[in-house]
Amino acid sequence: MTAEFALALPAVLACVALCIGAVHGAAQFGALAAGAASAARLAGRGDDPASAPVPAGTGMNVEREGSAVCVVMTAPENGALGRLGIRLSARACALDEAAAE
Repeated sequence: MTAEFALALPAVLACVALCIGAVHGAAQFGALAAGAASAARLAGRGDDPASAPVPAGTGMNVEREGSAVCVVMTAPENGALGRLGIRLSARACALDEAAAE
């Protein structure tokens, strides 16, 4: 094993770890965004937004703003990105049909 290889290997492994973390974060954000959109539509119809399919441990906050109902979902802190101090959240809004009538 050469000295160049011994110095380059940790850098390559760090880049691979960062790429895997980025893909994991993007997938987690996509799940949060889909869950927030589904929960916002449910809340807009007057149904229970907690019945929306969301990842386990996800925090949900429902806000009403005029004729819209908005849902903010936050990823759990004990996840892989949460341990690094990265907080993922997604927000989606839908028309509040109960208020529109």
